[in-house]
Amino acid sequence: MTSEADTLWEDRDVRFDISSQQMKMRAGEILIDCLDSIEDTKGNNGDKGRLLVTNLRIIWHSIALPRVNLSVGYNCFVNITTRMANSKLRGQTEALYILTRCNATRFEFIFTNVVPGSPRLFSSVIAVHRAYETSKMYRDLKLRCALIQNKQLRLLPKEQVYDKINGVWNLSSDQGNLGTFFITNVRIVWHANMNDSFNVSIPFLQIRSVRIRDSRFGLALVIESSQMTGGYVLGFKIDPAEKLQETAKEISTLHKVYSMNPIFGVDYEMEEKPQRLEDLTVEQVQDDVEIESDEHTDAFVQQDREPVFSEELGLAIEKLKEGFTLQGLWEVMG
Repeated sequence: MTSEADTLWEDRDVRFDISSQQMKMRAGEILIDCLDSIEDTKGNNGDKGRLLVTNLRIIWHSIALPRVNLSVGYNCFVNITTRMANSKLRGQTEALYILTRCNATRFEFIFTNVVPGSPRLFSSVIAVHRAYETSKMYRDLKLRCALIQNKQLRLLPKEQVYDKINGVWNLSSDQGNLGTFFITNVRIVWHANMNDSFNVSIPFLQIRSVRIRDSRFGLALVIESSQMTGGYVLGFKIDPAEKLQETAKEISTLHKVYSMNPIFGVDYEMEEKPQRLEDLTVEQVQDDVEIESDEHTDAFVQQDREPVFSEELGLAIEKLKEGFTLQGLWEVMG
């Protein structure tokens, strides 16, 4: 039996040229923002692409060749900053630099917004990564944390307590420690009654199995954590036996419900809702339109301007834009 965490790679891996299946959102993964006209300046300089920002990772793919893509999980981020970069599409411009580490290998990514004057690339990625970093209690097994306040569980955002069970013995020591269980929609928390700081928080994401086994203390509830956490085996004794069976069934049921739609805890909403991913992953034909920077203006772009009398031509013409002369236009045409 495997836990959700053991199959979860999206936030913990850096992958290149992934399949369309791997680009799809997994259960619990949410598309937060979609940014068009983003260049992967380091890996695919000059190639316009799209950047998808989810609650687990960023995905970039080329618009001309969607199979040219990359997926970078937030757990791999080492540093994220903005500084100047040289883009083939924008020239010298501010870019998003992301330094990552995955399986002892370092990768650097540089993303540039081809459309000038839009800070959304920076604000979206930086804000969502921060939301990921500050919500690890949803995803990581934690020992001896500040979980309890006035004998009550300090709830995470969107967390609900489904059950509180007194008289639960933690069997990690020779004598056992008497404590209390909190069962919520995202995790199981146990703390010792005599010492609140002696505790454990086990997210459903990290639970590999829930069983009742025989122990030297009699029948016990045994929770095995994911390989990613080191494969902890945690034993708890609950009396009477009926309550033990009832608790094991409750945790197993909640674990199954959670696994169908995991809550990763990365809570960030854009003011503008992004399109559905299905609408974005259709192969698109590359257009031939080149985006020019604001500094260059085409003198021949048609705009309605008031007519003025030209002494040079002896007739009424549209007023020229500031900085342009008739002589200059004739030279361009020549």
